Amino acid sequence: MKIVSLQVMKQHFISDLQKLLNTSQKIVILPHKNPDGDALGSTLALRFFLLKKKHEAVVISPNDYPDFLNWLPGQDTVLKFNKDTKEVRQKIDSATLIFTLDFNNLSRIGDLEPLIKGSKATKIMIDHHESPGDYASLMYSDPSMSSTCEMVYHLINTLNKNAFTSEISDCLYTGIMTDTGSFRYPNTTPKTHKAIAHLIEAGASSSNIHQKIYDSASFSRLKLLGITLSNMKHIKNLPIVYMTLSQEELNTCDYKKGDTEGFVNYGLSMEGILFSCIMIENQQEGILKMSFRSQGNFSVNDFARIYFNGGGHHNAAGGMSKESIKKTVIRFEKAIKEVANQF
Repeated sequence: MKIVSLQVMKQHFISDLQKLLNTSQKIVILPHKNPDGDALGSTLALRFFLLKKKHEAVVISPNDYPDFLNWLPGQDTVLKFNKDTKEVRQKIDSATLIFTLDFNNLSRIGDLEPLIKGSKATKIMIDHHESPGDYASLMYSDPSMSSTCEMVYHLINTLNKNAFTSEISDCLYTGIMTDTGSFRYPNTTPKTHKAIAHLIEAGASSSNIHQKIYDSASFSRLKLLGITLSNMKHIKNLPIVYMTLSQEELNTCDYKKGDTEGFVNYGLSMEGILFSCIMIENQQEGILKMSFRSQGNFSVNDFARIYFNGGGHHNAAGGMSKESIKKTVIRFEKAIKEVANQF
């Protein structure tokens, strides 16, 4: 297994990947379960690039993704395991290469995990999260990168700098924009802005993408945001807030996948707040899904990993609880007391 940084990518990852792509391949490309803009954008962009190189390539998602991503170029070709089960199994059985993008542990693909573990295809990981697993034969792992889409940008730019089409550029711009909070998070670097400039030159419709992602909310989503903000609690004497959403509250607002995207960030928009958490009940899966965001030195990645069976990035992570909202809030507040000296 090869773990490479951006600096040595050309020497190792690129050369090994080029050898694989020199012959015709049947390729499956996977995002994580509940794919976001970075996961879906990176997989679709890579598919467009591989098709140009005359390979067979298909994106297989473990499940559905939010409606605000339904405009992305090529999304109508995505197979969804929860709907296209038979065809997905056939594609994985015949695959010679499997790319996994925007995740580094096979547990992130849900019910697809045993199929991928059992596949004899060469597995290739491209991801920017910390603590990668060891399932891939070839790995490009760089937690310093803003997004997996930025990594795919550098990959394509190295393999063929003339390969960028408007479709590829739209997909990559979307993932970089969403994973950097519209370029305001600390993971946004000068290299990120240079990549974005190149993507716009290559045809990415920046204002249109922003409008489709951020300015197309439904009435029910805005009602749900109002409920979320009314449920916000501030932990006394600490720069920490948390929000909760029950299944009943979701149902009241005709919840659709993706409606709560970005809600956790509202906590950080308050002056003096350094840590924001949202807990969302999912009765179908029997869990509370938790999202954590921080500013500064506090690592929500460590917090999620230690207390809520999760992880992610230093300032953005996720976790889960199998307890009720009430019990999870108690556990969360107890965990906060144990880390309070870090604020």
